[in-house]
Amino acid sequence: MVPEQAVLSLAADPFPNGISRYAVGGLLVGLGALVIYVGTGIAAGASTFLESTLSYVSDRSQFQRYRPSRDWRLVFTLGIILGAAVYAVRWQGEAWTTEVTAWRLLLGGFLVGIGTRIGKGCTSGHGVCGVGSASKTSIVGVITFLTVAIVTAQIVAALGVSP
Repeated sequence: MVPEQAVLSLAADPFPNGISRYAVGGLLVGLGALVIYVGTGIAAGASTFLESTLSYVSDRSQFQRYRPSRDWRLVFTLGIILGAAVYAVRWQGEAWTTEVTAWRLLLGGFLVGIGTRIGKGCTSGHGVCGVGSASKTSIVGVITFLTVAIVTAQIVAALGVSP
């Protein structure tokens, strides 16, 4: 498929598998963020939960600041991973696999990690909790995330890069 056809196909049907799975997923993410906020007063951002989980294996001060509340954060982080695994096995019949090479996954993860440090948070923290609380910083951050992602995806598609 040539890039122009791919763009036209995406514009014609942005939800080729239906919208229900995205709606249910969004509701569950929102509900999880609400439960965390009501229960703790903390905005649920995945990068913060990852940092707290790293406090188990690193003595760096940036990770140790979460030490007093890291146990419930570890449960949250494991819930994200296990929830995705249960969904994949139950409703897709198999664990998720990818055609993307390992070096690209590692490079992508590294760049996302740098981005979360520069952006002072991740898309879940800014996108779900920050926008939901009308934070101007988060709104600008989400607009930036989406713009860069869309432009990057278009460049990659135009170059014909495959996994």
